[in-house]
Amino acid sequence: MSPVSWILLVVVLLVVFWAIGAFNRLTRLKNAIANAFGQIDVQLKRRYDLIPNLVEVARKYLAHEAQTLEAVIAARNQAHSAEQSAAASPLNAGAIGALGGAEQVLGGALGRLFAVAEAYPELKADQTMRELSEELASTENRIGFARQAYNDHVLELNDAAAQFPTLIVARLFNFQTLPMLASTSSEAERQPVKVAF
Repeated sequence: MSPVSWILLVVVLLVVFWAIGAFNRLTRLKNAIANAFGQIDVQLKRRYDLIPNLVEVARKYLAHEAQTLEAVIAARNQAHSAEQSAAASPLNAGAIGALGGAEQVLGGALGRLFAVAEAYPELKADQTMRELSEELASTENRIGFARQAYNDHVLELNDAAAQFPTLIVARLFNFQTLPMLASTSSEAERQPVKVAF
């Protein structure tokens, strides 16, 4: 073989090894995202299990606040359905976006429930309600940490898939960018819940 053939062979081998490395990195990042979503999934399941118990405790005190309680249950069911779709396909941008939207609705409904509950001292004093509220607050913190880990992995994958020369491998093997999980999507959602009596 001539020296030019050897150089071409070395260059081709370097490109192949680089492409294999880039593909493996993108695959590792994709798997890390699926794992991070699995951690969110565990905490969301815990949250969805707590909400009906919380509503049942509140129901006996908030008989005339049925609309608030029904809104919480409806939002919980919608979020649970979106979570199941996202869990079935954690790398599907549409499913993750739908989950984010459903979680925002659920968060708002829970915020209204807790705001209404503040007006009922006997409900606030109920031991079961306090324990469930503490469990839910703890779960919300865990969801926040899991969401942060998920978003870190999504950012790393999105950056890798958008940077040259790795973007060539990303496009060639259809590695798609994913949306971040956000707790709010508008400035109005960032405002505190207002309660008037």
